[in-house]
Amino acid sequence: MTANALRAGSLYGGSGRRKYLTQDERTRFVEAARRCERQDVMTLCLTLAYTGARISEALALTGESVEASAGFIAIRSLKKRTRAIVIREIPVPDALIACLYRVHGLDAASREARLWPYSRCRAWRLIKGVMNDAGITHGLHATPKGLRHGFGLHAIRSGVPLNLVQRWLGHARMETTAIYLQAMGEEERQIAIRMWAD
Repeated sequence: MTANALRAGSLYGGSGRRKYLTQDERTRFVEAARRCERQDVMTLCLTLAYTGARISEALALTGESVEASAGFIAIRSLKKRTRAIVIREIPVPDALIACLYRVHGLDAASREARLWPYSRCRAWRLIKGVMNDAGITHGLHATPKGLRHGFGLHAIRSGVPLNLVQRWLGHARMETTAIYLQAMGEEERQIAIRMWAD
């Protein structure tokens, strides 16, 4: 296996820098998104933070993707190698659904229209702007992909079973999802603290 292949299945890049947002950075990102003057940018950022969607998957969402009564967003997996259409349902907070309805007028508007009519490049820059507002320093982690990795870690540390994290992130293989088990969690730190007490 090549060094590049090993790095791809890791939470750290080739130079040893992390690829994910920490819990503190993730919290600051969500707070900065909520303060954002542009409501459409706020909803995009919150949707990414609460679903772990890839940026292209989020940009493909329409009003029909938001299932208010069931409390989830249906995301079409765009990175599948087969021609089969794969939709994953990701539970999200009721407050996010209410915000999507309010900002995007989902009650009155055509539910077939895309929620965010941005190009991928434009959306990437808008998200980076919110990260800058959140005080997240530049690096591999300060990207929409870093936000996705942060979602995976947050889910694992919150006790979400690995198979659900795999489904929510749209991973074809469990080995891909298992990278989130690499990061040290609070339980591991508490074990180490007990070790240092002697």
